[in-house]
Amino acid sequence: MMSQVPIEENLATVRASITAALVATERNGGSVKLVAVSKTHGPDVIEVALKSGQKIFGENRVQEAEAKWPTLKENFPDAQLHLIGPLQRNKAALAVGLFDVIETVDRPKLATALARHMDEVGRRPNCFIQVNTGEEPQKAGVLPKDANNFIKRCREELNLPIIGLMCIPPVDEEPALHFALLREIAERNNLAELSMGMSSDYETAIQFGATYVRVGTAIFGPRSDYWQKQTSN
Repeated sequence: MMSQVPIEENLATVRASITAALVATERNGGSVKLVAVSKTHGPDVIEVALKSGQKIFGENRVQEAEAKWPTLKENFPDAQLHLIGPLQRNKAALAVGLFDVIETVDRPKLATALARHMDEVGRRPNCFIQVNTGEEPQKAGVLPKDANNFIKRCREELNLPIIGLMCIPPVDEEPALHFALLREIAERNNLAELSMGMSSDYETAIQFGATYVRVGTAIFGPRSDYWQKQTSN
């Protein structure tokens, strides 16, 4: 069933907000890329965004992406797919084959598995290190104090194509503090890309140097039950 959400209008609104935030911070136009977070939404909904010119999408689950995206990519070969949710080691090979960017590299065993599978299949999707800036025990991500060493190991020992850092701030804290911390770690390690900011705070993230913002609800509306229905059949 087609979505009743005005996706094309929502995309235009988000893009205009991104442009306004760039102007306000005197950053170059085009220096922030929009990742449309399509998790839980079905292919028909995603296709509306693709036909509206959106190129980059984010998914949380490997299995869900595997069910939706091979056909979508056949029809829209310019689309880029980012993994923005936690990745289990036993799904690392599948992720390497499916995603163009993996944003959630966060621990040595996963990094080692990704490096091995990239070497085996000859495909090297760009990677972000996820940093747990709020040091929340329930959340994935390397701790800020361990980030420098982990980044160095991923680059020098494992030869992973690390291009930037990603974070998800705690919901009950001022996100600006976390965006500033992520930027500081990135600068220290000469990493150019910052994936930070979601529907509620992406404009703030742009002020702190975000180069990718991950926006779902503001484009697609509330989560759908598409994937729940798929897995219950």
